Amino acid sequence: MTKFVGTGVALITPFNKDLSVDFDALSKLVEYNIANGIEYLVISGTTGESATITREEKEAITSHIVKVNNGRLPLVLGIGGNNTQAIIDEINTTDLSSIDAILSVSPYYSKPTQQGIYMHFQTISKASPVPIILYNVPGRTSKNMLPETIIRLANDFENIIAVKEAGNNVAQYLELIRNKPKDFHIISGDDDLALAIALAGGSGVISVIGQALPREFSDMIRYGIAKDADASYKIYFELIGIINLIFSENNPAGIKAVLQTINISKSYVRLPLVEASEDLKKTIANELKRLGKR
Repeated sequence: MTKFVGTGVALITPFNKDLSVDFDALSKLVEYNIANGIEYLVISGTTGESATITREEKEAITSHIVKVNNGRLPLVLGIGGNNTQAIIDEINTTDLSSIDAILSVSPYYSKPTQQGIYMHFQTISKASPVPIILYNVPGRTSKNMLPETIIRLANDFENIIAVKEAGNNVAQYLELIRNKPKDFHIISGDDDLALAIALAGGSGVISVIGQALPREFSDMIRYGIAKDADASYKIYFELIGIINLIFSENNPAGIKAVLQTINISKSYVRLPLVEASEDLKKTIANELKRLGKR
C-alpha cells in the first residue's frame, strides 16, 4: 500500500452559480493536481461538502473523476457516517472497481464508546472489498477515536491499512507512530502538522491546501518523508501563512477562495456553509501574490 505514501488531496466539489456541480471545473482541478505531482486523490470527503451532496451527485462526481483520472493516480472514496448499516448498504451498492481504498470517518453525533467505534469498523471491514483508511476527526465528530482503538483495529483487520488522523494533537500522532504495526500508515489530516508528522515517521497527508499548491506542498512532504528537514521547512515557512488563512473561517470556503483566485474553480458553497468573507478573500489574494501565484 505504498500508493498512499506522500500527498493525497481532499478534493473540493466545484459548484456553478446555481449550485449544480461544475464538472468542467472538476476536470480542471483533477488535471491540475495530476500534472503537479500529487500521489492520490480523495473523493467526497468533508472538503468535498459530502454532507450536502446527494447520493446521485456523489455517484456522478465519482464516475467523472474516475473517467478524467483514467487510472493515472490511486483514488480514495469517502464512505462513512454514524449509521453502520447505511454504510454497509452503500458499500454493497457502489461500484468500487476503480477505487483503491475507502476513507471512513469515525461515527459522529452519536458519541459511541470506544468499543462501539471498534465494532462499527469491524463490521465495515468485513463488508469492504477494498482497503479502508480510518478517519479520526474529533473536532467534527465530538468523539476522539483513541490511539489504542486505532491500533487494535490495525492489528485485527488486514484491510484496515491506515488512519487519517486529524485531531491536531501531536502527542496522539506520536503515540500512533510509536505503536502502529509495521505496514500501517499514519496519515496527517492537519495541513499545519503534516510536515512534522512526516519527519516523525508518518506516511504523509490528505491535504486541503495541497490541491491549490500541489507542486510545492507535495515536494515539502516528500522532503519530510526523506528526513530532509532543511529543505522541507524552507517550503513550510513559505506555505504556513496560506494554510492558516484557509481554515480561518470554514472549510472548504477558504480553499475555494484560493482556487477561485488561481482560476481553477468558483468559490460557491452550499448552505449552511457560506463563502469566505470579502476581507478573507482579499487577504488570500495578497498572500497568493506574495507566493507568486497570481
